[in-house]
Amino acid sequence: MNEALLLQKGQAFLALQPFSMLIGAELHALSPGRCELHVPVAEKILQQNGFVHGGVVSYAADNALTYAGGTVLDWAVVTSEFKINYVRPAIGERLIARAQAVYAGKSQAVCRCDVFVLVNGEEKLCAVAQGTVARLPTNVPAQDTPK
Repeated sequence: MNEALLLQKGQAFLALQPFSMLIGAELHALSPGRCELHVPVAEKILQQNGFVHGGVVSYAADNALTYAGGTVLDWAVVTSEFKINYVRPAIGERLIARAQAVYAGKSQAVCRCDVFVLVNGEEKLCAVAQGTVARLPTNVPAQDTPK
């Protein structure tokens, strides 16, 4: 599948995620083993100190990791474990999560992700994550799978 079609399929999956739509997440790039996901910073995703809530930063990393793993494991996947380190508060205009698969086997992929916040055109690292993405068993039906 070429990258344009892969991106379209990924965007169709994202559109099926109510939380992703609620926060305005956008899939910007998708290729085998790689993903770039953006989340515009808006007041509704901030915490009481004025920076992006850690749960939203974690969401961006987790979703990007799962997309990166899903492209090498044939889509029907879930995150089976996940770790994140927050390195600075996310204060800026946009979150950018870039993930890549660093290992892919038959049933799982290990992926890492850097999450940046865009500040006046400059990307600043705000979190680093790693996770394992697992292929769903073939007897589990995929719900609302985009064609």
